[in-house]
Amino acid sequence: MKVAFLDRDGTIIEDYEDNLWRSITEPVFINGSIDALKAIRQKGYEIIIITNQYLINEKIITLQQYKEITDKFIKRLLDSGIEILDIFYCPHSKEENCNCMKPKEGMIKMALEKYPEIDLENSFIVGDSLCDVQLGERLGIKTFGIRLDRSKGKTIKIDSIKDIVKYL
Repeated sequence: MKVAFLDRDGTIIEDYEDNLWRSITEPVFINGSIDALKAIRQKGYEIIIITNQYLINEKIITLQQYKEITDKFIKRLLDSGIEILDIFYCPHSKEENCNCMKPKEGMIKMALEKYPEIDLENSFIVGDSLCDVQLGERLGIKTFGIRLDRSKGKTIKIDSIKDIVKYL
């Protein structure tokens, strides 16, 4: 199974400064992101969201707030005809030094345990943070960095997720 591992905040929906997340109640989709997700699915990829949500354990947002945004996120995608295979998130604070916070491979390992049929060699990762790029490069899979000039290696630099379509 081919998988598109996608970051959420800043990749599919708008991202905000940490403290602004306290007042966010609706996901705001980045222009072109829904069409890009449709194209990814049409090319035969399953979609798995992998997202660092350190704001939970840093007490900036509650787990309930995260779940409410996520439920609205999923509903909007389903209303647009897009099915997401799964979402993995890391709630740990940066100081906790867990194994799941990107760029560590914990969320990918969880996905591989749950879905052993994932073909990493034919999968890819997309994100707007250096940690997303580092994870992709660490895994040795095709990696797309959104507006990341600091990335190195074989990462493909794109301006937004909608630019990914020409590479699939």
